[in-house]
Amino acid sequence: MRWTQPVWEGNAARMGQSFVIQLDNRPGELAHVARALASRGINIHHIAGSAASEKLCEMVTTDDDQAAREVLRSMGIPFVEGDALHVEMPDVPGALADFSERLAAAGVSVTGILVTGRRGAVSEVAVTVDDERKAREILGLPAIHVLADAH
Repeated sequence: MRWTQPVWEGNAARMGQSFVIQLDNRPGELAHVARALASRGINIHHIAGSAASEKLCEMVTTDDDQAAREVLRSMGIPFVEGDALHVEMPDVPGALADFSERLAAAGVSVTGILVTGRRGAVSEVAVTVDDERKAREILGLPAIHVLADAH
């Protein structure tokens, strides 16, 4: 399978940093974090999560990465963060297995994943990984080029 970037990649639809946060699985924990972000004027763009026993993990993107990072740190909430890779994959059984097996074979761990849309037979997926450069290489995605500051 060939992995491609969505047609909107690099445009205004860029997700920014993805934060994967870990909360206690009890009433009000998510509300507490959402209220803290809102009180700083931070808008949540995407959120997905799941609970397993006593813990709740949420993948969150916001309109202000730095402020969100500060809020999470000030609250003592454990999190990992990274730029999301945006990929398109066939919307068929086994596509996610093929995708994640390919990353795993290269020693790349998925730290967060979020389906951001579907178009016909294609799923658009945002994925955070522990080694973005290697994941881009393995998936055949364009490398990120960092421009040096001219000053």
